[in-house]
Amino acid sequence: MNRSHRNSGYRALNAMSRDRKTHSSNHGLHVESLCKTRHAALVTDCCDLLAKLPDRSVQLIVCDPPYNIMLADWDRHDDYPGWAGAWLREAERVLSPTGNIAIFGGLQYQGEAGGGDLLSLIQHLRHTSDMLLANLIVWNYPNGMSARRFFANRHEEIAWFAKTRKYYFDLDSVREPYDEQTKGVYRKDKRLNPDTIEKGRNPTNVWRMGRLNGNSPERVGHPTQKPRAIIRRLMRSLSFPGSTVVDFFGGSGVTTRVAVEEGRHSVCGDTDRSFLRHVAKQLKMIDRPDGPDPIPEFELSERLDETHPVFESTRSVMSNGTGP
Repeated sequence: MNRSHRNSGYRALNAMSRDRKTHSSNHGLHVESLCKTRHAALVTDCCDLLAKLPDRSVQLIVCDPPYNIMLADWDRHDDYPGWAGAWLREAERVLSPTGNIAIFGGLQYQGEAGGGDLLSLIQHLRHTSDMLLANLIVWNYPNGMSARRFFANRHEEIAWFAKTRKYYFDLDSVREPYDEQTKGVYRKDKRLNPDTIEKGRNPTNVWRMGRLNGNSPERVGHPTQKPRAIIRRLMRSLSFPGSTVVDFFGGSGVTTRVAVEEGRHSVCGDTDRSFLRHVAKQLKMIDRPDGPDPIPEFELSERLDETHPVFESTRSVMSNGTGP
């Protein structure tokens, strides 16, 4: 039976919403809208980047890892399971108790020697990690390559793992609004929560968003660039303003851009030096809207030092005299 069909927990969450109570995972979080955010963009190996980060210092990791299918030099690893296991262990270490990791991938393994896919990573975490598979998100897109020897692929998966059961999740930030006609129908149903009707629908774990075409204005030149809308939905729902987001397969630089736009700090890296050019292009495309929620000022550095907010928890421990 699908776990979502067991609805006792759902009823409890509905009761909390009705009584204006918050889930225990939100207690004690330092959520703040910032005047300025800090960002580091590094040309470095994923494990070297992770080794610089303190334990339990990161709220969200977004990563689109290579799968050893020889797309480029960065997609070649002699011991793929060992390599992937190393950065997965480090990712778990740096995540905060409320933290999340979203891993992009496909279920398309067709026997490439030494290759892998998202199933490989999920299986590894199932056997070696205490993290929880909160959702397997299906990104469904209408545009893609045709095929003759199998059904043409029109989806990719995102595995969302949570560090603990106290993981942070903000559904309201990503709800899809109902049209006025639908609202009118739902308001007549006294079983439905009026506040939820106004907020909109849960977008579910099937996200229908187009891939980036070759001539998309979002394109910066990276071959596996992900749409900004997907990164934004992940960032809004799985992290909070003022927290730190990490992407150690930074590629196109889109995670850095979205972190700037959404008022999060970020630490992103990639082994390819073109990553820095991609980040620069992304930041030039930021459109600063007028209105009540302006984009905070930001500072970008090509190095990571202890003035970055990701080290804030470490500084707090040391200043309280509870450090080693």
